[in-house]
Amino acid sequence: MKLVLMGDLHYSAIDETIEGLYEARSTFYKTYLEKFLEIDGDAHISLGDLTNYGLTLELEGVYDILNQRERRFIHVLGNHDLYAQPRSNVLEITGQARYHSITTDEAVCVFLDTAKEMDYEDWGGWIDDEQLAWFEEVVKESGTKPLFVFAHHPVYQTTKNSDLEKGSIHPSIDMWNILNQKQGQGFYFNGHTHHDSIVKQQNWTFVQLSAALDQHCFRIVELDQEEINITAVEVTDEAMVNSALILHQHMNHFTHQPNARGSESDRECRASIVSVTGLEA
Repeated sequence: MKLVLMGDLHYSAIDETIEGLYEARSTFYKTYLEKFLEIDGDAHISLGDLTNYGLTLELEGVYDILNQRERRFIHVLGNHDLYAQPRSNVLEITGQARYHSITTDEAVCVFLDTAKEMDYEDWGGWIDDEQLAWFEEVVKESGTKPLFVFAHHPVYQTTKNSDLEKGSIHPSIDMWNILNQKQGQGFYFNGHTHHDSIVKQQNWTFVQLSAALDQHCFRIVELDQEEINITAVEVTDEAMVNSALILHQHMNHFTHQPNARGSESDRECRASIVSVTGLEA
């Protein structure tokens, strides 16, 4: 199995009267997404905040780029994706499922919806009782197979800044009550806090990706019969990097995090696992 992951992309509507801003947006996002999509993989996954405000023109604009390559693209919802309009509208535009799982002979992948709908004041994460009950059953049924969870918000007090207010799934939701039911190893991938971070707690490895505008990279997750290997791939195109600097100055609802990178141990890791095979339809 080979998965290609990106953190918060924040594809944004812009003020086209600002000189050079339209060109900067086009250069950054087209270059970054072309590099993201040119890597072969069983799935290409966005960990939420694919857009900056969830406007229809943002959703259609970024999917126009993504659809230029035939890839299995999976987009978990982030809080920014649901600011402008209801969840049902966003799912209809994107053609994505709200939450779902993919099971193979040797592994289970789970895609959660942790985003609140049209709540501009509280960007923290939430999961309703129905989804929690579903998630608990998936965890139980996964048995000893490796379990890979993809969500926008981190679990409280795991990765960097997940202990801050609105920095995680709400602390009142006892995620560990479910995670502790996992037999064998689990891996939880998320974005949201805009900081790279990898933390191991009990039999779970939590992998957090920073925002693409801050760290121009993505992660490749490769699994074979013996281990999972998570590596960082840098995108160093000079025009793209310069375009990001322009976007930092003129984007609403986004604050540049210059120290998002962290140490190399926050970006790459290797772990022994049970045999894992490729994704099935």
